[in-house]
Amino acid sequence: MDLKLTGRVAIVTGSGRGIGRAAVTALAREGVKVVVSDIDNAAVTQTCLDLREAGHEALGVTTDVCDADQVQNLVVRTVEAFGKVDILVNNAGFTRDKYLVKMPVGDWDAVINIVLKGAYLCTKAALPSMMAQKWGRVINISSRAHYGNHGQTNYSAAKAGLIGFTRALAIEQGKFNITANAIAPGFIETELVRALPTYERLRDSALERNSVPCIGTPEDVAGAILYLASEYGRYITGETLHVSGGRFG
Repeated sequence: MDLKLTGRVAIVTGSGRGIGRAAVTALAREGVKVVVSDIDNAAVTQTCLDLREAGHEALGVTTDVCDADQVQNLVVRTVEAFGKVDILVNNAGFTRDKYLVKMPVGDWDAVINIVLKGAYLCTKAALPSMMAQKWGRVINISSRAHYGNHGQTNYSAAKAGLIGFTRALAIEQGKFNITANAIAPGFIETELVRALPTYERLRDSALERNSVPCIGTPEDVAGAILYLASEYGRYITGETLHVSGGRFG
């Protein structure tokens, strides 16, 4: 199936590993010129090297998405290299889990900032290019945690906020033929998840609660990103697509 993405330009934040890396790889295979953005310079370098060795066009820009100047540099370098920005995937995020009564202010701020402020800064910087060409896709990676999880008041609040951000953005930008959607993954088996000391318990819990008897992979999320980025998703905006194996609550 031709997704009609050849020649498009995509920025994916947090794409040095995990879901973000799977996203840039999937987009590149569809002929998209991809920009690998991550705070981890080594991961950016390796991901770009792998993509280029596979014959894809890739630019790496090490970026802290909470820093407005670095985000602006990310977009400027993208336009200098590829002429435009068509697709933005706001994927950068992480967890700092604790029950609320034990959660330091720094852990609250760090998670809220990277998920929400990062999406705000990156979207604000990328929109002018999309608005000028009257075509764009903003895809925000939320989480099934937007329903609420034990020990994740910060993360759940941030991911729920991202859904509200997505809906408001869809209303604002529709007149420019720009869609904005969120993806809410469930339990996804990434390198970081497998390294958790609680990995086996989390995996078994997900298998027990999922409707389908399997665990999600980064490629499952990347497939959803491809759909929403393509012309097949042109009439979908302001929505949240759960990639959770049928687990919602």
